[in-house]
Amino acid sequence: MTLASDTAMVLAAGLGKRMRPLTATQPKPLVRVAGKPLIDYALDQLESAGVAKAVVNVHYLADALEAHLRKRAHGPEVTISSERDLLLETGGGMAKALDLLPDPFFALNSDNVWLEGPRNAFAELSSAWDPARMDALLLLVPHARALNYKGKGDFHLDGLGRVSRRRSGRIAPFIYSGIQLVSHRLMRGAPEGAFSTNVLWNRAIEEGRLYGISHTGVWFEVGDPQAVRATEDWLTRV
Repeated sequence: MTLASDTAMVLAAGLGKRMRPLTATQPKPLVRVAGKPLIDYALDQLESAGVAKAVVNVHYLADALEAHLRKRAHGPEVTISSERDLLLETGGGMAKALDLLPDPFFALNSDNVWLEGPRNAFAELSSAWDPARMDALLLLVPHARALNYKGKGDFHLDGLGRVSRRRSGRIAPFIYSGIQLVSHRLMRGAPEGAFSTNVLWNRAIEEGRLYGISHTGVWFEVGDPQAVRATEDWLTRV
C-alpha cells in the first residue's frame, strides 16, 4: 500500500539517563542490543517499510551519533536537526525540524525495538490515517505484547479509536510504542523552546483529534541496562 508519508522524524537527542552507565560515553541510540545499535533497529524498520527519508535530531554526544549515521551504507536518507545548543525535548525537537518534514510525517523514538505483525507499523498507521479527523495517530501496544514493560499503561481507546489518558489509580490497556503519524495541525501554535509532545497531545485529546490503533506485533521496552539484557534474551528465543 501507499504510505501516508515518505519521511520520519527520529527522536535521538535525549540524555539517556536511565540507561547509565551504558550512556556515560555514548548516546543512547548507539547502545547495542544483540550487537546492533538501537537507532539501527528504527532506521532498518523504516527502510523495510519503504520510508525514504529520516530527520534525526541530535544533542548528547552528537558527533558520535552523526559519525555513525554517515557510515550507514543504506537508507533511509538522513538529514540532521542539530540541538547541540539546547535540548528541546520531544515536542520542541519536532517543532524545530518542522520545515524539514512533510505533512503528515511519521515520528518515532530512536530506542524502539519491535517485531512486526501481519503488516508493518507504518502501513498500519497509513491505513488508519484520516487527516480530516486526526491531528495525530499513535501506535499503541496492549500489555500482552509489550515485553519488559512493568508500568500501568498510558492510554484508553474509545469505540472510534479516540485516545484518552490513563485515569488516576487505574490500569490503562495500552502503552504508547513511541511511534506516531503526525499532522502539521498538531504542531500549530507550538511553544517556544523545550517542551514535551504531551502539551500538544493534551490539546488534541480535548478537541477529540488524538487517535490510536493497536499494534499487531510485539514491542520491547528498552529503557535501562536490565531491559537490554532481557530484550536480547527475547530476540534470541525469537
